[in-house]
Amino acid sequence: MDLNKKTVLQWGFFTVGLIILALGISMMIKGRLLGVGPWDVLAIGLFKNFGLSIGTWSILIGLAIVAITVAVTKQRPQLGTILNMILVGVFIDIFNFLLPDIDALAGQIVIFMAGLFVYAYGIGVYVSPQMGAGPRDGLMLFLVEKTGWSIRTVRMMIEVTVAALGWLLGGPVGIGTVIVAFGTGAIAQYSIPQCRSLLLRLLPGKPETPSAVRL
Repeated sequence: MDLNKKTVLQWGFFTVGLIILALGISMMIKGRLLGVGPWDVLAIGLFKNFGLSIGTWSILIGLAIVAITVAVTKQRPQLGTILNMILVGVFIDIFNFLLPDIDALAGQIVIFMAGLFVYAYGIGVYVSPQMGAGPRDGLMLFLVEKTGWSIRTVRMMIEVTVAALGWLLGGPVGIGTVIVAFGTGAIAQYSIPQCRSLLLRLLPGKPETPSAVRL
């Protein structure tokens, strides 16, 4: 496999991962009687108050985070960060349109839990080629570097703050919000090395041992 094919495979993994991630988010939104993930609480709250669409607010939130991060670090964002910000928002709106609404609580529980696993494996696929962290992950890593706190602690503080702001705007907070906050990291501990191993088997050269990832 030449360099161009390797690059295409890596970007293909990255893009497919973002699509899977967006599908998982939309599935959880369809089960929002349980609540949704912290960042989606904020996006839905903004949507309820100011219109536009949930995907558009996801993009605008990402853009604000990128702008703040760039202003503080004086570093240009990676291409993968920009693509993450745009593609996830676009595909959230597409999947929100395509997926049917579910009224029954049992159905919402099923699609929410399935969406959580899809979301966590989307993270595994998009992270595997290491083409750039998303805006939210970039902010988290910056704060970890500056504070010296653990990723888990910083992530929790950010998500509690974001969920509280989204709740004040009318976003759906519930047991599902807690499940996403704690369950995503637990599932991603398995999905990231699994997806990384798959990518390494497809790439040329000697396979590497996937490093442990703490979320």
